[in-house]
Amino acid sequence: MKDNNIQLNGDQLLAMLSALANPHRLRIIAALTSGGRNYVSQLAREIGISRPLLHLHLQKLEDAGLVSSQMELSDDGKALNYFEVTNFVFEFSPTTIAEATKSLTKNPEK
Repeated sequence: MKDNNIQLNGDQLLAMLSALANPHRLRIIAALTSGGRNYVSQLAREIGISRPLLHLHLQKLEDAGLVSSQMELSDDGKALNYFEVTNFVFEFSPTTIAEATKSLTKNPEK
């Protein structure tokens, strides 16, 4: 796992919470945590969803900084995109939310 030791601002907190608010994405995090890094086709089989749907969920998780990817070539020359969970830890408390809110740039009313 790679470390993701950053102080979350409001937008990052929203992105992480949004990414985690989906059962498929929670299953992806769980599979990558228990099984380690994996490539898309194998991960899709393990979770039981299509590769295109998995790609959408992985992109959301990667945009939020919860997973990272690396393209590698297999011995037979195939390009495999491996994903792994970043080592994320954040405190979720009223104080954390209050601090993160000060740095929000997104306006939900628009």
